[in-house]
Amino acid sequence: MKLKKLIAIGLATVLTFSLVGCGSKDSKKDTKETATKTESTKSSDDASASKLDYQKVVFGETGKDLSTTIKFFSHKTDLKENGTYDKLIAKFNETYPNIKVEVEATTTYADDALLRLTSDNWGDIMMIPAVDKNELSKYFMPYGTYDQLSTQYNYITNWMYKGDVYGMPSAANAQGIVYNKKVFTDAGITSIPKTPDEFIAALQAIKDKTKAIPLYTNYAAGWTLGAWDAYIGGSATGDADFQNRVLPYQKDPFADRKDGTGPYALYKILYDAVNKGLTEEDYTTTDWEGCKGMINKGEIGCMALGSWAVSQMQAAGDNGADIGYMSFPISVNGTQYATAGPDYCYGINAKSSDDNKLASELFVKFMVEQSGLAFSEGSLPIVKSDTKLPELFSAFQGVEFVVDTPAEEGKEDILNQVNTESELMINAGGNTKVAEIIEHAANKDESFDDIMADWNQKWSDAQDSVGVDVTK
Repeated sequence: MKLKKLIAIGLATVLTFSLVGCGSKDSKKDTKETATKTESTKSSDDASASKLDYQKVVFGETGKDLSTTIKFFSHKTDLKENGTYDKLIAKFNETYPNIKVEVEATTTYADDALLRLTSDNWGDIMMIPAVDKNELSKYFMPYGTYDQLSTQYNYITNWMYKGDVYGMPSAANAQGIVYNKKVFTDAGITSIPKTPDEFIAALQAIKDKTKAIPLYTNYAAGWTLGAWDAYIGGSATGDADFQNRVLPYQKDPFADRKDGTGPYALYKILYDAVNKGLTEEDYTTTDWEGCKGMINKGEIGCMALGSWAVSQMQAAGDNGADIGYMSFPISVNGTQYATAGPDYCYGINAKSSDDNKLASELFVKFMVEQSGLAFSEGSLPIVKSDTKLPELFSAFQGVEFVVDTPAEEGKEDILNQVNTESELMINAGGNTKVAEIIEHAANKDESFDDIMADWNQKWSDAQDSVGVDVTK
């Protein structure tokens, strides 16, 4: 979504944020000092420029005498609040004692990060929000080309444009369902549900035989609803091409395939669960922080979240061993698939000083290659030489991981354009449409088929507007 369009839509949010982000008495001074520092530290020779080449930056060797302060804007409020970031920075400072890292994290990160990008003074590192790919170079420096980086790293195509990689994964998730194993056992569920019908039947059993909420929607948090979009590719279709090479061009992609697969079947699971009373009594009162302890204690049966959430649920109480992770309940010709891809990716400010760019590269290298944070968060391996899978994927036997194929060269912007014109924003912060599924299902004021027909119409109109050559 274009920043100008976001600001127009979210004016109230912008105003609220401006009071927080720009209210400092020293904001003008900071901007001036940053600009002065940028000019004074610009590279003037090839040797200095080579130090900024991510491939040539060697942790522990490059920049040993560097002294500067970098600012890191993150979505991980839990790591900020529980001291994890402080511990990691202390470890980083054992090698680079003169690089100070300041961390800020917010619970409304997706919106806040986009708003920060309207200012050149947002810091040095941020988790890249939902910007149009053709604007990446405006905000972020490239780490290198895909051909250079793909020999060492996995999951680096999400923020690739015209062969250049602008985002380094902070972690990589497989998309599935967080669940309480004891609740499922108490409900008499003896095998992992593999189809929508089996999953709804499991939720009904939990409601009938336990006191737990079968499926917790996390409606009130808003951003958590984005998990449902994340299943739309590999998990729902088994097709690595679907997200970037099929969806933008397909006629009526939300139509019923009649075989329990595809986007229709995916979102219908949510609609049916809410419509049948298999979720919390009042979706408006859900509590993101509170749900962690609830599922740990067995008060919730399951939640639709990426694998990143498992460690948080396990750490939220005394029953961490009860928390498991299952693949999403759709099978394609008898096989289950799980979309696998990066979580938020580290982006480095293209307008930072050369010193701060280099310090940021060193910190990103540390976080990705040295810190161990991704593995402890339940991540699939980012570095190709790492092959060990976290224990949480023990229930994924027989499940095939699917990584989305990048868009074809020259067509990188098509999905963004159709997404924006349709306002559905699949996998790009379109949580409102998922919220509306919950609302209509609970209120029983619109059928699921009518919702999908409306989405198909919006998608078709957007394709026409963009000039997409639609395939059947």
